Amino acid sequence: MASESAIKVAIEGFVTTYSLWTIGVTDDPVRRKSEHGNPKHWHQWDADTETAARNVERYFLAKGMKGGTGGTGGADYVYIF
Repeated sequence: MASESAIKVAIEGFVTTYSLWTIGVTDDPVRRKSEHGNPKHWHQWDADTETAARNVERYFLAKGMKGGTGGTGGADYVYIF
């Protein structure tokens, strides 16, 4: 599991153009990756809590990543592609 700040640092480490990336949260990253067509540049993190995952998502949406908030409870994985 990873903290909110650790996930933000990891994402900031390799994303330079936010608008080229999509971010989301899920409780089932394998299913979600498949639903997105198994993108080649998929990265995921198991957040400490759902709140941490959703905070990371909101943070990067505000920076211009594609995606949106929503989903059901228990979404403690953050993914980008």
